[in-house]
Amino acid sequence: MTVAFIIMKIVLAYSGGLDTSVILRWLQQDYQAQIIAFCADIGQEDELDGLEAKALRTGASKCYIDNLQEEFARDFIFPMFQAGAIYEGQYFLGTSIARPLIAKRMVDIARLEKADAIAHGATGKGNDQVRFELAAAALAPELRVIAPWREERFRKQFPGRTEMIAFAKANDIPVAASAEKPYSTDRNLLHISYESGVLEDPWFDASSKEMRGMYKLSAAPEDAPDEPEYIELEFEQGDCVAVNGKPLSPLGAMKTLNKLGCKHGIGRVDIVENRFVGMKGRGVYETPGGAILHFAHRQMETLTMDREVMHLRDSLVPKYSALIYNGFWFSPERETLQALVIETQRNVTGVVRLKLYKGNIIVAGRKSPKSLYDPQIATMEETGASTYDQSDASGFIRLNALRLKVRAALKKNAS
Repeated sequence: MTVAFIIMKIVLAYSGGLDTSVILRWLQQDYQAQIIAFCADIGQEDELDGLEAKALRTGASKCYIDNLQEEFARDFIFPMFQAGAIYEGQYFLGTSIARPLIAKRMVDIARLEKADAIAHGATGKGNDQVRFELAAAALAPELRVIAPWREERFRKQFPGRTEMIAFAKANDIPVAASAEKPYSTDRNLLHISYESGVLEDPWFDASSKEMRGMYKLSAAPEDAPDEPEYIELEFEQGDCVAVNGKPLSPLGAMKTLNKLGCKHGIGRVDIVENRFVGMKGRGVYETPGGAILHFAHRQMETLTMDREVMHLRDSLVPKYSALIYNGFWFSPERETLQALVIETQRNVTGVVRLKLYKGNIIVAGRKSPKSLYDPQIATMEETGASTYDQSDASGFIRLNALRLKVRAALKKNAS
């Protein structure tokens, strides 16, 4: 009697880079498993060239490459920018917001292929492991998640990138990384990130002439055009719907803004950030279109959003941003905050004019049919308008000063 041998089936989040290429072969060998590679096309462009052939050559039984760019822009990037999200005042969350979409599609493929597990190449020191696995827990708690970097036998075999590069060469796995340039990158429609290698020294100048070859999505500000360029972004209920008068989908808007930002050296950020797992990490990012969109959106809000609504929403930006950074996109609290964000955006409609110049975004005008700005009220000139009587400010100030006077009196008596 012949007994059929059941082979474990694993769906791997695959980029074709050094880590996931090595992991693909390692999983196949160590787990004696069938590996289904999955790559989400979320704007990597030429990085995807030859990816399927490479995955199959490396040992995958099948390779999915799904174009998710429109979904990424519409359902993830735009809602995030409606919320004004920015982590620790600097990071536009380009990697963070991509992970829930990748995990969502991985789960779909795992169910379609009747896989036993999903796997990822995130390290045990980073944020991505948390993002992938919290998303998977929310969407498919029954699926096993394999994280090779958290397995001691994997780390013993690959204590560093040098050993991974050697393994790739020995197993005829083509990779772009080298011992001379070992920093890692992650690219999508919103940004590209750079970390590790020489960038692990926070004193190292990533903007130096020697490092100009690293950047892919933006010109160095020093090399940007000497003349500024004016652009106009049109918003409807918090979403950019046109650039320079041309109606665009979310994807079209991101691509257009990326080109403009690239030309003028917009969106470079070099930060030391607080990772969710407890340590600090240094990252360099290029977010050309996202930086423009974030700035323009805020300018539109200043004209159209009620003061108290804005202050309430702004008080929640750090929380909302941290939820995305920490991997809680598919959480009830993020969804609750998103409902509030949608309500705040109902009147965020109009046009913002910007001036782009050598890495700078400068506001050059904003207008809206929903504007709350009334020059007849705001003017310093006497207009005879009855809406605001300057004499009323006296009582307003006295009432707000009352508690300060009481406190001053108590301090005087105590002394």
